[in-house]
Amino acid sequence: MTELLPQVALLTVAALAASTLAAVAGFGGAAILLPVLVALFGPRDAIPILTIAQLVGNGSRVVINRDAVDRRIVGWFALGGIPAALIGGFLLAAAPLDALTRLIGAFLLASVAWRHIRPRPAGALGPRTFTVVGAFFAFASALVGSIGPLMAPFFLAAGLVKSAYIGTEAAATVVMHVAKLVAYGTAALLTAATVGIGLLMAPAMIVGSLIGKRIVDRLPERVFVVIIEVVLVVAGLVFLVGG
Repeated sequence: MTELLPQVALLTVAALAASTLAAVAGFGGAAILLPVLVALFGPRDAIPILTIAQLVGNGSRVVINRDAVDRRIVGWFALGGIPAALIGGFLLAAAPLDALTRLIGAFLLASVAWRHIRPRPAGALGPRTFTVVGAFFAFASALVGSIGPLMAPFFLAAGLVKSAYIGTEAAATVVMHVAKLVAYGTAALLTAATVGIGLLMAPAMIVGSLIGKRIVDRLPERVFVVIIEVVLVVAGLVFLVGG
């Protein structure tokens, strides 16, 4: 039992840091958690575990910011996101492990590049646009675990800020994660062990959301973004080169 304590401690610290970062910046949790989970459990188990942990973290952010959630955007996002997440979840079960690890690495690096070169949409995005946004990103998320940095510009382009942005993005992500877990369960990727590990991080994810809510207006977001990007680049290179 004692040999498991270091892993439990590492998962708890990583989950707390991930949830706090996501609660402040609206994304970045996977940048902390995914490399740790891949290192401990391998890419195929890491993604379902990450999904469970993120479901808890995003769910807590929905509750905390519930009065600011834009339900129209969440509804249109779900329309495209649910079927796409199911398809991506089934494909994950058949993906070769080496290719999956490199795909995760490429995704992490791409998310950093996207933040700096992304096009700025002309004008605000309407709620119906999120059917396409949901379909594309839910499919990608089912394969690589999370795509928060890539989705962020679209929610910001809809005119969402602070609590409205964090709560709405979290609510859309909850819908996406539930669909992914249905697919993972059907494809036999969810086991008692993966569910247990994901739930083990639940308290830390909730505490992190509460901490993030408290500091969102006090600490510059830029500090968190820099930390996220450093982690993304290092982890991305390790996964991409190591396979």
